[in-house]
Amino acid sequence: MSAASSDVILERLMTLHPKIIDLTLDRMHRLLGLLGNPEQSLPPVIHVAGTNGKGSVSAMIRAGLEGAGNKVHVFTSPHLARFHERIRVAGDLISEQALATVLEEVEQINGDTSITYFEITTCAALYEFSRVPADYTVLEVGLGGRLDTTNVIDQPEMAIITPVSIDHQQFLGETIEEIAAEKAGILKRGCFGIVGPQSDAALEVIEAKAREVGATLKTYGQHWHVWEENGRLIYQDEYGLLDLPMPVLIGAHQVLNAGTAIAALRLLGKDETACAAAMTDTQWPARLQKLRKGPLVDLLPEGEIWLDGGHNAAAGAALAEALGRLPDRPMHMIVGMLNTKDVRGYLAPLAPKAQCLQGVSIPGEAATLSAEETVAAAREVGFEAQEVDSVEQGVRNIHKKDPQSRVLISGSLYLTGNVLQENG
Repeated sequence: MSAASSDVILERLMTLHPKIIDLTLDRMHRLLGLLGNPEQSLPPVIHVAGTNGKGSVSAMIRAGLEGAGNKVHVFTSPHLARFHERIRVAGDLISEQALATVLEEVEQINGDTSITYFEITTCAALYEFSRVPADYTVLEVGLGGRLDTTNVIDQPEMAIITPVSIDHQQFLGETIEEIAAEKAGILKRGCFGIVGPQSDAALEVIEAKAREVGATLKTYGQHWHVWEENGRLIYQDEYGLLDLPMPVLIGAHQVLNAGTAIAALRLLGKDETACAAAMTDTQWPARLQKLRKGPLVDLLPEGEIWLDGGHNAAAGAALAEALGRLPDRPMHMIVGMLNTKDVRGYLAPLAPKAQCLQGVSIPGEAATLSAEETVAAAREVGFEAQEVDSVEQGVRNIHKKDPQSRVLISGSLYLTGNVLQENG
C-alpha cells in the first residue's frame, strides 16, 4: 500500500503534537475507537510495568512462551537501532512493508488531530496485532502505568510489576509511593498481578490498589521465591520447586527478573520446559551485552567491550553487582546520559569498579547531558574522568593506555543504541 518508508512516516508523526510526553488516555481512546477498538481483539494480554527490569522480564516471558510453542505479539520501547524492534508480530520483528503500511493507515484515519508520537505508534502496534493471529500479547509499559499509552486493555490476562524505584519524577512523582501508585494503575479487576521484589513502601501501595480493584497478587517473598544455588536457579511456589539453568542475562537482579517471569509462566500453566527456555533462550540487547564484532571491537582486539542501557540509581547498583561477577580485568567506562537522569546516583555504585571514566554527549539527542557535565558529576562521586568527543575516541584512548582492559559503554539506551547500529 505505502510507497513511503517507515522512517519518513515516523518523521511526520513526530509533528502531530508539540510534546513528546503528555500523559492522558483521551487521545488513545479516540483513535482506537476510529480504528474499531483493536485493543479489544488481542490475544490474552500480559501487561508489564516497573522502573527496572520490565524489558528483561518481557523478553524472558516471550522466550518461555515461544519455548512452549506459542506465537507471541510483543510491544516494547524504546528501540535501540531501528523502530521495528518495538513491534514483534507473532514472533517476528515487523517487516518494513507491514510497518509502513500500518503506520500510513493509522495516520490517515487520525488525520491532523493532535496525538503524540508514542500514542499513535502504540495504536498502530495494537491495530497490527489485532489482525494477525497469535496466542499471547506482551505489552511493556513505556512510562509509569496508569496513564501510559498501553493502559487501554480493560481485562488483561495478567499484570506484572517489576521493582519500583525513583525515576521520571517529573512525570510520575517525587516519592516511591507516588511512583508505585502510577505503576499499580495497570492492575485491573479480576486479573492476576505478579509482583517482583519491592520496598515496603511500594508494596503497600501496590497491595492497596489490588484490594481496591479486586486483583489477585502473586508476590515475591510471599507466594514465590527464587535464588541462585551452586550455579543453578532455584524457584519455588505453591506448585513446587524448579531447578533451572541460570538466566543468560547476567547479574543478581536478573535472577529476580527470572523469578518474576517464571511466576508469570507458571500462572499461565506453562511447564518446566517453558521456564527453562525463558532462562536459556532470552535475547535482550544492551543489558550487559558483550560486543562480538564491529569497528569498536576491532579497535580493542585484546580487550572486551560491553554495553548496558541502565540509567538510574537502582540500575547502577545492579550493574555494579553484575560486573563483580565477571572475571577480573581492568575496567574503563564510557558514559553518556540524558539530562533528566540522576547521573550521580547512577555512577556512585560504579566508581569503585572502574579505573577511569570518559564522558560523551549522546549523538542526535537534544536532551543529552554534555560530556563536561557527565565528567563533573563523575568526579564528584570518585571517578578519574575526562571528556571525549565520541565513543570511538574513548575506545582509542583506552587502547593506548590499557589494551587488554574491559570497556563498559553505558548510561542510556539511546547511547547504546547508537553503538549497536554500527557494532550490533
